[in-house]
Formats: sequence, structure tokens, C-alpha cells
Amino acid sequence: MKHRTTFSIATLVTLLLLAAVRPAHCAASPTNTFVQDRFVIGMWVAPRTNDHLDDYYRDIAAAHFSVVVGSSGKSLTEHLKRCNKFGLKTLIEAEGPVERFPESPACWGYLLVDEPGCAAFPDIARRAAEIRAKRPGRFGYVNLFPNYASPGALGAPTYDEHVARFMTEVKPEVLSMDHYPLMRPDGDTREAYCENLAVMQKHSLAANIPFWNYFYSMPFNDRMDPTEAQIRWQIFTSVAFGAKGVLYFCYWTPGKGSAGAGEFPKGGAILTAEGLKTRHYDEARRINLELKNYGPTLMKLTSTKTLRVTTGNNEMDLAGTPLRRITSVPGDPQTEFMVGAFSHADGRRAVVIVNQSYSHTAWPTIEFNTDPGKVCEVGKATGKALPVVDDSPELNGLQLSFGAGDARLFILNP
Repeated sequence: MKHRTTFSIATLVTLLLLAAVRPAHCAASPTNTFVQDRFVIGMWVAPRTNDHLDDYYRDIAAAHFSVVVGSSGKSLTEHLKRCNKFGLKTLIEAEGPVERFPESPACWGYLLVDEPGCAAFPDIARRAAEIRAKRPGRFGYVNLFPNYASPGALGAPTYDEHVARFMTEVKPEVLSMDHYPLMRPDGDTREAYCENLAVMQKHSLAANIPFWNYFYSMPFNDRMDPTEAQIRWQIFTSVAFGAKGVLYFCYWTPGKGSAGAGEFPKGGAILTAEGLKTRHYDEARRINLELKNYGPTLMKLTSTKTLRVTTGNNEMDLAGTPLRRITSVPGDPQTEFMVGAFSHADGRRAVVIVNQSYSHTAWPTIEFNTDPGKVCEVGKATGKALPVVDDSPELNGLQLSFGAGDARLFILNP
């Protein structure tokens, strides 16, 4: 990974000034347009069974997921009732005429297509418009390719052009993609993951809509089984770029007979193909509770700048963010951080700081560009903004500790 890579959005200054008065998900829109009202903690592959589904959905809710993509059971009606029962939202598969698509307070929308090329955009646009007209308040959900897809698959010479055409032709309510970075001793493609997030950030800000992304929580092909720190890194790096939703791939391990099941011989999703919990269930439950508590604040934030810095002489890089400087405590090695700067809907500033190492903790000295007494931290355990606390009061300055791949969220009062 390169040091001090900046993902700026200077060309969108005017849009950011306009967006600062309200978060990206709250765009003024016709009454028939879907508006996201909560941070999305979702997953792909709902329970692949018809047995004990109440127990499985109770476990989904207990792990603090908020959205189920896909459905379980013998009928969509049963699935919708079950989501309603356990306080979950869902995006469902639906076939036939739109006027026959099932409706429910739990239903946010309908799955249209996964990873389409540009040639499919006109038909997707037609279907999405029909859903808006005949199912007001819901939307047609489309998930895009990652930026490592070939130009042939994208149907465009560059990834940015692919996304731009999707935005122009389909005019989606939500921008979504999947990207599964290599995190191996012999290969690391996290730089491309950040570049993909930067494209999502740019186009979602320009259209004033939220973006979501899938990350991986299980081994497949050449992707190793991620540690909890690697899962945290994927999630909180997305948050630093302004994502309003993160989705696990996968919740239930695709088993024999499932589409693409040959990719997953190891198993190891949050649940096995037999429906047993793996270690990832408790990891997801811990992380999701933190996201759930962060959610109300994150939904009120609009990205203004995202960059990666190394502890040291980074004052110039941090210009335009709520931070003045991040330095290492004497004796500690240099560390990389992703810094996401935001404007709050009420006019305050906010910043998400992510430890870019998924193998080591970090304990830097942080200097905000305001009086420390005006800085609050949003607690992961409560969601409340309370005065920031020095983790090492015997050292000079303000020290804040970060677990491997972990993040912290701060609000600056005027």
C-alpha cells in the first residue's frame, strides 16, 4: 500500500457545499422514491432451509443485522412476515408483473440483477422505473461489479465510466457494489478496494444518494478466511469513505446444489451449509452492535474528504479535515490511518479514524484543530457522544488507542 494516498473530491466542491445542509440519504425526492432511513448492516445468502426458520431469523436479529438480501422458506409471504416479526428489512427476489410483487412494511425493494454490464442498463432502467410507479417507496436493487472486473464484463473502457453510465441511465436510489480485496501474506490488494470506494463516494455524492458495498467474511478461491481485524478493516474503511451500508458475503455458506457452490469447498461463512454457527457469528455480532450504535450518527454525515496518512509530518495532508496532526508516541513505529472527514447535518464536523494495520494495534497522539474540550467521541457501546478521554493521561498530548483494523468516530462541537 502506498503512503499518504489522498482520495479527494475537489471537483465536487459545489455539490459538497449543497450536500452539507443535509445527509446524502435524505435527498429531496418525489413521494414514490425510496429513502434510506437507517444504516444498513446486511448480508448475502439468507438461511437455505425450510426448518426452524424462526430460530434462524431470531439469530439474525440478535447479531444486529438490519437487512436481509434474498429470502428463505417456501414463500415470500412467510419470509416477509418473519422479517416483520424480528424487526428486519429485506430486499427480495420477485418475478412476473410488478403489480403482483408482494408488499410489506419489511420490504424495501426487489432484486433486479447482480453485476450487470452496460448493455443491460436500458432494460434495468425500465424495470426500475416501473417499480417506482407501481410500488411507491420501494426500489429495484442492483449490485455492480468491482473495479477489478474486465472492460469486457463492464461494457466500458474504465470502471469510472461504467459507474457513471449506470448513474445516468438507471438513476438508482442506492449505489452498490461488491469488492473482495486480497489480504494474504503473498498479496495485498487493499489499495484497489480503497480506489473502488472512492468511485462509489464520488458518484453517490454527485447524485445525493447513499452507497453500500459487500465485503467478504469467508474463504473462497484465493481469498483466505479473514480474521476479525480484517473484517473490521473492510467495514470501517468503507465507513470512512461515507458508506451508508455494508453487507457480509456470506451469511449462510452456499452448499451443494447452490449456484456457485463450487467456489466454497472450505465453508466458513457466518453459518455453515448445515446451519451451524462459526466463529464469524460472534465476530459479526460484536462488530454489528458497534455499527448499530454508530448508525444514527453515520446517517447524518456527508463526506467531505478521505485520505490515508502515515504518522509523522502529515499536517499538510490533513488540511481540510478536523485533524491537525497524527504522530507516533516515542518508541512506537510509524502507523497508517485512513481519515474520513464529514459534515454533520446540524453543521458540526466529524471524523472517522481507521487503523490501517490489521495485525497491530496503534496508540498515536492525535491533535484536533480545535480545543480538545470541544471534541466528543461517539461511543461504540452506547451511540452517545461524550467528551473524548485521553487513553494515556501521563503522556503529553491526547493519546487514543486503536485495535487492529479498528476505527473511532469523533464529533467536533462549534
